[in-house]
Amino acid sequence: MTKLRWLAPAAALLLAATACGSNGGDADAQSSTETETRTIVHAMGKTDVPVQPKRVIVLDTDKLDTAVTLGVIPVGAANADETDGWPKYLGAAVKDIPQVGTLQEPNLEAIAKLNPDLILGSAFRQKDFYDKLAAIAPTVYTELVGTPWKENFLLDGQALGKEQEAKDLLAKYEARAKEVGTSLGDPSQTEVSIVRFRPTEIRLYGPTSFVGIVIGDVGLGRPKLQRLEGAKDRRFTAISPERIGEADGDVIFVTAFGTEAAKAQTQVTGGALWRGLGAVKAGKAYEVPDETWMTGIGITAANQVLDDLEQHLAPAS
Repeated sequence: MTKLRWLAPAAALLLAATACGSNGGDADAQSSTETETRTIVHAMGKTDVPVQPKRVIVLDTDKLDTAVTLGVIPVGAANADETDGWPKYLGAAVKDIPQVGTLQEPNLEAIAKLNPDLILGSAFRQKDFYDKLAAIAPTVYTELVGTPWKENFLLDGQALGKEQEAKDLLAKYEARAKEVGTSLGDPSQTEVSIVRFRPTEIRLYGPTSFVGIVIGDVGLGRPKLQRLEGAKDRRFTAISPERIGEADGDVIFVTAFGTEAAKAQTQVTGGALWRGLGAVKAGKAYEVPDETWMTGIGITAANQVLDDLEQHLAPAS
């Protein structure tokens, strides 16, 4: 468990007594707010974090989405290896954020120089860095990435001092997902295939992936092979280009993670096997942004996915 390094109990009592006996008014109240802490229970134990963190560093794409969604612009962020710059869907708010390494290799020196008062990361990617990060600033980790994205959003929102805002935004998203499903008539009758090209493989995404959960919230159906029934890991399964026929559905949504993956996508989608898929022949294969469908993993990204579903699946008027 992370040691409390922000305010010892005796110091807290002294601060309270000093505040009560002074005439500093608003200045003393502000100082008390800045030093007050809350205990957050997370993947690595318990950590005391500032009630209102001011200098936040995020070490995963979902944490970047969450922070910006909740109106907190990080002072530093880690980036995915295959991406160039910050996600375009988050707009100008992120364009000047300093990069502090990658998701797998955060730059500890760069992080320390930014003097953070809160670091958000994940045990899935950065478990080995936890002790060193916690020595720099209070550090809160979620366990996994993707499947528990809603729980992660709420935990990160709590750490950011935005717990109620996070609950409200999640409820608003879930209500909207149901509305989108209703607008499609019986969404379960449309089987949606999700295909992602990566530099070394092609993935078909299942029901417990981030985007699979969004698709499920809408109530859309999935091709049998992408339901991954009985599989230990129902997030995704990998296939070779020769098995691309297994990617068919009533509708196909396609993404590519990075430049090399985009080249592989062009090769496969230009071939006869791809052109022979039912959805492709019907003109119902759509390329969508990887940064929202795959790496965003947050409320703003999820709402962008809903936008795409409304655009491509809405019944003809």
